[in-house]
Formats: sequence, structure tokens, C-alpha cells
Amino acid sequence: MNISHPVAVDLLIEARWVVPVEPHAVVLEDHAVVVQGSKIIDILPQAEARLRYQAGEHVQLGEHALIPGLVNSHTHNPMTLLRGLADDLPLMEWLQGHIWPAEAKFMGPEFVRDGTELAIAEMLRGGTTCANENYFFPDAIGETYRRHGFRAVLGLPVINFPTGWASTDDEYFERAVEVHDRFRGDPLVSTAFVPHAPYTVSDGSFERIRVLADQLDLKVHLHTHETVHEVNEELAKSGRRPFQRLQQLGLVNERLIAVHMTQLNDAEIEACAEAGVSVVHCPESNLKLASGFCPVEKLRRAGVNVAIGTDGTASNNDLDMFGEARTAALLAKAVSQDAAAFDAAYALRAATLNGARALGLEDRIGSIEVGKQADLAAVRLSDLETQPLFHVASQLIYATGRHQVTDVWIAGQRKLRDRILAGMDEAALVAMARRWRERIAAG
Repeated sequence: MNISHPVAVDLLIEARWVVPVEPHAVVLEDHAVVVQGSKIIDILPQAEARLRYQAGEHVQLGEHALIPGLVNSHTHNPMTLLRGLADDLPLMEWLQGHIWPAEAKFMGPEFVRDGTELAIAEMLRGGTTCANENYFFPDAIGETYRRHGFRAVLGLPVINFPTGWASTDDEYFERAVEVHDRFRGDPLVSTAFVPHAPYTVSDGSFERIRVLADQLDLKVHLHTHETVHEVNEELAKSGRRPFQRLQQLGLVNERLIAVHMTQLNDAEIEACAEAGVSVVHCPESNLKLASGFCPVEKLRRAGVNVAIGTDGTASNNDLDMFGEARTAALLAKAVSQDAAAFDAAYALRAATLNGARALGLEDRIGSIEVGKQADLAAVRLSDLETQPLFHVASQLIYATGRHQVTDVWIAGQRKLRDRILAGMDEAALVAMARRWRERIAAG
């Protein structure tokens, strides 16, 4: 390259630290990331970048770490509108006594559009650039993500009782295929099957999902082994643990995204490793609902891909992936009785590249590498709460708050600029959320 004639590019981001995630545990000091269109085309020292490139936009982040956008690998984002509705309750009482009745009354296209928009704003302000969505009315959810240029995997719901989305098994599948076709080829929005859980989905529906997932090349994303009650109920009903039932139905394979997994034995952990299953750990939701502890360090040591999700805001109650990664790292140490478990570099990987791998997007996102999409988050580390700074990854996981995220890009497009959302009216979002509070509280 003739450096006497700099190459014109769209975006040049200089950061005090670039944390690419891949290679693992590497931190690049005083580096720049070069973006053309939606993709990263170069990563190099800042002085060299200034000679080689002439950028349409040049961003200088002298006190920041530039990280891959965080990947929330399990969430129910329209449920932002149910945040705080029913707290301090066990899972089944929370679901059956409060959440499902509220959803039966209010869930529809308007509810999911508004809840998803509120979630997008919250996620962007926390450095999250991709969500693995699990909720009804995925058509309306998907259009909301598309309108805001947010990356998402839409869940195609299947559950064996009527909802506002579908009334019969056949209708769930017909609508799932329609939504898949609607977003086929979209650069940001893709799809996956989301059978709710083994206790709410029949063998027949699971068999249809297995066939369609193979035909359409889709992931299968479901809650399983979330509580002792769930496991014991299946044992009493069929003499099998839910995971064993999924094995017999042919669903334990590299397509499976198994969420929660707090009740696992060593044989099940080994089976996940052998089959290529991804496990999504939702520690704060599991703690809040007293569901149990996912043995993530055992899973990690077995070679299982472990990702992190927040779950929905009705059971968390936030979409803070920095907080979630910190809780995951701390909880893993207590559960395994090993202070070295789930170290900071791995926790960051679980919140980025491992999430991308679970979603089948590891060739596009999850790390800062040439050829990947420019999904990036800048985190200001000059705040007194993150001083002094000895190790960047440790600071990001153990000391950083989401309020330190200043700038976010998705596919090279700026979505957050110095804490201000691009193309979103924060005051209007707050007003909308308050209107929903009044409607839901009035019943």
C-alpha cells in the first residue's frame, strides 16, 4: 500500500485499548479499528492508521476500551413493560399467577413493539448490540428491530396452549414459517425456533421442530432444566429427565441453545459437550427466582460453549450485560469453590463471542476481527470508579458499570454517541412506558 496516498474509508476509531476477544485475553494498546461500510477492514496501531487511511469520520477515544458489542443470548424484550410487576416469587407462581394473566390481557402487536423499542434503548445504552429474542408476535418484534437497525435473532414460538399469537399447534407452525420467510436474508434480523420448555411442548411439536430446524437450518432455543420442580415433574410423568426426553427426540445437537440448565448431572454435561450444545447462563434471573445454580465452570471445563443472557426484565429486572457477566463470574467461583473459575477474560468472551457462536453468528459478530461486522461498544474507563487500572478485562467485568458505555455501532452505524441515542427520543420512550404502567396497573 502506498502510504503517500491514504485510502478513503468510512470510519476510523482510535481507542486507548482495543479488546478483540479473539485472540483470547489479548488487549491491544493505542490501536485503531478501520470500518468500511458494515465491516471491519483493518486493526492496527494508531500512528500507522493515520498514515494509511483517510476517514470520513474519525473517532478518538483516549480513555476508552473498545470491545465487541455484547450479545444477550436469551431475553424476552417486550417484557420490559412488565418490569417490576411481580417480584419476590418462585417461578411457577410468578408465571401462572401474574405474568401469564397480564400477557393474556395486554399482549399484542402494540405491546411487543413498544416493549421492544424500550428494550433496544436500554440495551444500546449498556453496550449490547445483539439479542436472542424469545417472545410472541415475532413479526412485530422483528419489524421493530429492523426499523432501529438492531441485530437480533427472532424466536418463532411454539407452546401447547392458545395465546394471542396462535390458537392451535398447526397455527404456531404456519405462523413460524411465515415469519421466517419474511425475514429471510435480512442483514440484521434472523430466526430460530423457540419451543417454550419441555413441560409446555408436546413430543409431536418437538418432532416437527426437529424436522423443520434441519430443513430451514435454524437453531432451537428453549428453557430447560430451569428448576428442580421441572425435572421432578417430568420424572413423575414419564420416568425421564427433561434432557433425556430431548435426547430421545433427537434435539440434543449443535442446533440446541439450552437456557438456564441449573439442574445438570455429569452425564448431561458430557452429552452437551459431545453434541455441541450451547448453554445460556442467566444467573440473575435464576438467583431472583431461586431456580438454582448452573454449573458453568463444569460446563466450561467440559468444552461446552457457555453464553450469557439476562432473561426478561420481569425476572431480572434489567438488560445489563455488564452486571450479568459480573454475576456470572462471581457465582461460578462460589458454586465451583474455585476463585480462578470463570475468569474475567472468559466472562467477557461468554458475553460476546460465545453468544455469537450459540446463535450461529460467530462468523459475523462477537469479536473485533478483520472481515467481521462492525458491532462495537466503547467503554470509558477514566471514571473514578474504575481507577486505578491494572488489567483491562478485570476492570470491565468486576468494576465497570453500563453507564460507562459512551458509544455504540451496529454494522458500522452509530447508535449511541456520547451516551445519546441516535434516532430515538428518550423522553418519548419514558412517557410511553408510563402509559403502559397505567394501563397494566388498572388491569
